[in-house]
Amino acid sequence: MKFGLLGAKLGHSISPQIHGEVFRQLGVQATYDLIEVAGEQLAEKVAELRNTYLGLNVTIPHKVAVMESLDWVAPEAKAIGAVNTVFFDGGMARGYNTDYFGFARLLEHAGLVPSGKDVCVLGTGGASRAILQCVRNMKAKSITVITRDVTTAPEDIRAQYTVKTYDDLRALSGDLLVNCTPVGMYPAVDASPVDGAVMEHFGGAVDIIYNPAETKFMELARRQGKPAVNGLFMLVAQAVAADEIWLGRRLDSELIADVTGKMRILL
Repeated sequence: MKFGLLGAKLGHSISPQIHGEVFRQLGVQATYDLIEVAGEQLAEKVAELRNTYLGLNVTIPHKVAVMESLDWVAPEAKAIGAVNTVFFDGGMARGYNTDYFGFARLLEHAGLVPSGKDVCVLGTGGASRAILQCVRNMKAKSITVITRDVTTAPEDIRAQYTVKTYDDLRALSGDLLVNCTPVGMYPAVDASPVDGAVMEHFGGAVDIIYNPAETKFMELARRQGKPAVNGLFMLVAQAVAADEIWLGRRLDSELIADVTGKMRILL
């Protein structure tokens, strides 16, 4: 069986190690490849991979655009407006979103459940869509989305959420600040989407980036004595959920914590 990760730049990814460890523990004979492709070649690549792969994960910047190449999209992925998992099943390309599951498990694991809290989410891309839907379903008191230019934010996000700019963010406060942008990701590890003055107004921080293990964004929160977590647990949880789809079997939740611990030494 062949699986892989579809994205633009994948040199930093540890997805092959995560899925490899899951397959090892399950006794499954399978490979997992990194497949880099530019946006203009995405549809052609998906059509090509139908014939040789059983399933794909999808990452930045293709989570929204890949939907045009699929035959069927799961209801939750439609609601989110992004797909991160593709299953080639009986000639059909089926799309799912397991980021939602992964983020919910991360919040629960970190003790940062947003129920009744004010949440601010940075970014409006494919990753942020799953996070927004998750936070919404977990009954956050309020959700504000931050983007560079409100007028160019996706229309559906503007219709469902309060959307502000980074300049507006300086006057906002809340319980949880979530970074869904790639700012601070390896190799540009010295960058942060916000500064310490912004972080002062929030109770905790979640960065869905997992490489580096501690981003500048997280460091700003920790310096102020606030809880901060990265996206490694989320990454493993969404990967396990994808494996469940591809393999057609339920996997023990303890597997997530075990694989996360093994992956942590790689960062």
